[in-house]
Amino acid sequence: MNIMNDIGHRSWPLPSKYWIMRQNWKNLLFLHWPIPLEKLRPHIPSSLQIDTFNGSAWVGVILFVLEGIYPRGLSSVSLTSKFPEINVRTYVKCDGKPGIYFMSIDVENWASLKIAKRWYHLPYHSAQISFQEEGQIFHCQSIRKGNGNHPISFKGTYLPVSEVYFPKKGTLDHWLTERYCLYSSNNGVNIYCGEIHHRPWPLQKAEIEIVRNNLFIPFHFDLSEVKPIAHFSSGVDSLMWNIKKIRISNNHSIGT
Repeated sequence: MNIMNDIGHRSWPLPSKYWIMRQNWKNLLFLHWPIPLEKLRPHIPSSLQIDTFNGSAWVGVILFVLEGIYPRGLSSVSLTSKFPEINVRTYVKCDGKPGIYFMSIDVENWASLKIAKRWYHLPYHSAQISFQEEGQIFHCQSIRKGNGNHPISFKGTYLPVSEVYFPKKGTLDHWLTERYCLYSSNNGVNIYCGEIHHRPWPLQKAEIEIVRNNLFIPFHFDLSEVKPIAHFSSGVDSLMWNIKKIRISNNHSIGT
């Protein structure tokens, strides 16, 4: 089935048929921690409402390999060779529409740093990242450049340990993963939205070993005593639309 025809799982219609690029996301690790709302609020533009599940906000660290970026009309030619990415994200709403808000994105790919950072107004950072597969076990290490003797870094291992399942609507697993737009800002005032489409995430429970994770240091989060929820996904193909500046209604809630 054509991915554009597989839309029954979406909460709102596709924005149009004129997507601009296709991406392949593979071998993902989703790590999520609950976090008090008041700790997160200073880091999110006030015009965006922080999304919550049963009263709790969440932050995630997502690791994956981006295996290809294909512009519309060049379906067999990727703009870049495959590369790993690590991002820190949380979940927000804008005028009731849920989406992802990226707090940091670490890559060592030139195209993402120079093009996507400016185009999508996303917080990209240059990093040295190694990603290795050993059977069903995945090893990842990232060190952000330019932080002197105290680099922002991550090192860990993960593997899937359950059967594949598709989370049901209303569950935390579904809430954490099924998001079909991103929000960004270049100054904390202007808000942009980028639409995304893919088939539902095939998830598996994951076993993890985190050797080091100080990706939260810039935000002054101390989650070292909290065990994250871990999911693995073999991946999805995704479509992305051009980012647009959006008008915020005057009745949005900034408290949460």
